[in-house]
Amino acid sequence: MHPLCRTSRHRQPVPPGTYHGLVTEPRKRVLLAKPRGYCAGVDRAVQTVEEALKLYGAPVYVRKQIVHNKHVVSTLEARGAIFVEENYEVPEGSTVVFSAHGVAPEVHEQARERNLKAIDATCPLVTKVHHEAKRFAAEDYDILLIGHEGHEEVIGTAGEAPAHIQLVDGPDDVDNVVVRDPAKVVWLSQTTLSVDETMETVARLKTRLPLLQSPPSDDICYATSNRQHVIKEIAPDCDVVIVVGSTNSSNSVRLVEVALGAGARAGHLVDYASEIQDEWLAGATTVGVSSGASVPEDLVMEVLAHLADRGFGEVTEYTTAEERLTFSLPQELRRDMKAAAAARAAN
Repeated sequence: MHPLCRTSRHRQPVPPGTYHGLVTEPRKRVLLAKPRGYCAGVDRAVQTVEEALKLYGAPVYVRKQIVHNKHVVSTLEARGAIFVEENYEVPEGSTVVFSAHGVAPEVHEQARERNLKAIDATCPLVTKVHHEAKRFAAEDYDILLIGHEGHEEVIGTAGEAPAHIQLVDGPDDVDNVVVRDPAKVVWLSQTTLSVDETMETVARLKTRLPLLQSPPSDDICYATSNRQHVIKEIAPDCDVVIVVGSTNSSNSVRLVEVALGAGARAGHLVDYASEIQDEWLAGATTVGVSSGASVPEDLVMEVLAHLADRGFGEVTEYTTAEERLTFSLPQELRRDMKAAAAARAAN
């Protein structure tokens, strides 16, 4: 917790300052959202690259950005990770890590053809959606995948059953949907979407396809939902909301949108505190702060320090959920770590 934080679970609008009936300067404060930052899937993916570098030595190749965060990628590059777009850029026989967003089956096949040592850091919650896609495709369903065109997670999921999956990119795309049998249709979704917009898309789909089935459990991940929920709670009291995250991070971009939709007067996405413009804070008394699920906490602390230097030294952490979920490292990496430990013990 930030040293100046005090915790709260309830919004408490603060009236302008008064002292013996005299109007004083309005109190400047920060509402700090919790949960924020790293989710279990991101933590697992970043640890995977870090442990692979320790175990195998540099370089370790990573297909796509391991997570969508500029700072995380540059930090891992400095330690010896090499980020590539496709498997053919990886020298034959080398180690390659697949990103948290998941890959299509053909990517695994390409790795085998090049004799690559592949470590799959796909978030288990994304893997769950892949399994759903395969199961419904095997039962010959038409699958409506709600997500953003071109996003790596969508590409990976669609690759599990391309003949059965069609993308629905938001509510306005619903009219383009064509299915073979309206009685045999199911929707799935990208895990990092806006909860409200996804439900609006589903509602519109159901007006056209009343027999549309839902996934067995929510596809939007717990971390995305939790971060959106707390932003909704604090946004009505905020003159401006600052979300720490990269522009290619879907869940970070959604946080700004959710904040604005919930009543924040302004919202901005930044990678670093240095990107905050003083004019954003002009006239503001309450600033909301959160971060996307791929953002390390030290970047948030730098934002709080930046705000404190500009008079926003009072920080109240507003908590709506506690997150304790963790995921184990990929089994292929754990196996090699265990073997290496056994070899050291034997020497």
